[in-house]
Amino acid sequence: MDQKELVLSGCSQSDHHTHPPEGTIDPISGEADENVERGNWSSKTDYLLSMIGCAVGLGNIWRFPYLAYRNGGGTFLIPYAITLVLVGMPMFFLDSSLGQFASLGPVPVWKAVPILQGVGITMVLFGAICEVYYSCILAYSLYYLFASFQSPLPWADCFSWWGADETCSRTPKDPLCNFTLDGGSFEIVNTTWLQANNETCPNGSEISIPHQGPSEQYWDKVVLRRSSSMDETGEIVWYLALCLLLAWLIVGAALSKGIKSSGKVVYFTATFPYVVLTILLIRGITLEGASKGIEFYIGSQSNFSRLADAEIWKDAATQIFYSLALGSGSLITLSSYNKFHNNCYRDSIIVCIVNCATSVFAGFVIFSILGHMAHVQDKPVSEVAQSDFGLVFIAYPEALAQLPWAPLWSVLFFLMLFTLGLDTQFATVETNITILLDQFPKFLRSKRLYLTIGVCLLFYFLGLVYVTQAGIFWINFIDYFCAGWILITTGLLELIGLSWIYGLNRFIKDIEMMIGERTWLFWLWWRVCWLLITPCVLTIILIWSLAVIAPPTYGSIEYPVWAIALGWCLIIFCMMWIPIVTVVRVVQAEGSTLWQKLSSACASSPDWGPYLEKHRGERYSRRPDYTGIPNQQFLTLPEMKF
Repeated sequence: MDQKELVLSGCSQSDHHTHPPEGTIDPISGEADENVERGNWSSKTDYLLSMIGCAVGLGNIWRFPYLAYRNGGGTFLIPYAITLVLVGMPMFFLDSSLGQFASLGPVPVWKAVPILQGVGITMVLFGAICEVYYSCILAYSLYYLFASFQSPLPWADCFSWWGADETCSRTPKDPLCNFTLDGGSFEIVNTTWLQANNETCPNGSEISIPHQGPSEQYWDKVVLRRSSSMDETGEIVWYLALCLLLAWLIVGAALSKGIKSSGKVVYFTATFPYVVLTILLIRGITLEGASKGIEFYIGSQSNFSRLADAEIWKDAATQIFYSLALGSGSLITLSSYNKFHNNCYRDSIIVCIVNCATSVFAGFVIFSILGHMAHVQDKPVSEVAQSDFGLVFIAYPEALAQLPWAPLWSVLFFLMLFTLGLDTQFATVETNITILLDQFPKFLRSKRLYLTIGVCLLFYFLGLVYVTQAGIFWINFIDYFCAGWILITTGLLELIGLSWIYGLNRFIKDIEMMIGERTWLFWLWWRVCWLLITPCVLTIILIWSLAVIAPPTYGSIEYPVWAIALGWCLIIFCMMWIPIVTVVRVVQAEGSTLWQKLSSACASSPDWGPYLEKHRGERYSRRPDYTGIPNQQFLTLPEMKF
């Protein structure tokens, strides 16, 4: 029967050799690459550090501590640990096993279940959007890093040289009072006058005075030069544009030789944050009031009755899913460069535990310093604790400014923040480059350096909108719309595709081809999770997230209607490829009935299996009548008869 290739837009067939050469020596490590065409990690350590760097990111520093204190302190660790076991580890193991088995990126790996290849396209689009805005957070970190090389720190006080106005003050200003005098006239008086005359301000007569702390005003007026809303784009903030360029130059240099170069850079970028966190913790716990912050983090507000609140479970599961980069395609990409018989099971457990332990550890670091800040300002810790941008660019810098040797601690903190984000950026950019290399190997593999430069330049220019005066609104906007439902949906479909369509028993046998046979008892837990528990948890999170959806805001500033419409359009654009590819696959599939077409579209490609011929074994030996090119990028489907 005649065969016809289905080629999606922008896709062409890859030229792979039937028997690719094996055993070429890696010039960096001196070790032999098992897969010469795509390459392998120079060492197991390169891979593990890259995976840890991908998983451990800014969310471990700026989101987990906030979620912990908001959900009952130490109580939050219980659902966090449980969801790690129920969602995090099963999804991580599934992602890394799939990528390692096929040695392909997140789009071609769906040769396993062709009808769901749109999931891979969605992963790529999501990654590209996130790369652009994530790089701007790196630019903010670089700006603060450079600004830290001065004493006193510029955000330590309301200095006139950077434009602090009359609303700037290190302490809140007392409210005024619209006081009624004896003659019936009104006069605006301050608190001092009321105390001197033994008077009190009547209810409803207080006039609050606008107030911003120096770190908050520095962030708004100097760093961002923030406009009043998303409608006012303003001009490009030139120094942020330069910091953004520097960030992309560093990313491009690290990825110039792919995993061979980035695998060496992570020896610093993945380990340095732990050195800084340890130094900051040692310094933090020696400060007066640190115990107040730590107790607030895990002890004094622990309330086990909160475990009956479904909100705490949703927050724990969501944080686990996002912090481990599940469903994003990055884990599939990084693991695709492993040697075939690497123990991906053990690696998955290690990375998951390290990631979650880092989150808990970072909470102690953050709240020991915030506890000291609350002590100095004589405030409750809850009044100085913030999340996301407010924590790392307002609250924590303000706390560091109050320490002796403040510039030193500030330099260490922002350098740590930059390296944390850098590792995640390496993984997401490598994902997009890998897809292009897998798609056009004959043309692009020899031009890896030029491809990397082109991708980084493209993303830099796309990111310029985020360093305008309205840039922070765009970053918050993209984070709200694109970092939520898309990831959960791709993760859920990945589970359904591999467990229910591809076949769980078949997938387990694929894993055993790599790590060796295991007992039925070993697989019992993973079967239950992949088939039932993890999909149910993700479904509940997805439905809940949609049910409690609220319009996005930045602080008290609401987004315009056109922005909300644009956000939903972005979600639709990223996810529409899933139904589009599904329909195309079914229409193009062989069969006279709809059921036959669905079955054909769900069946794996004839060349699906391990990348190298020597690993395919009897289970994936090629059919005698198969004449296609092995390991081609896109799937071969029968021509439709009319």
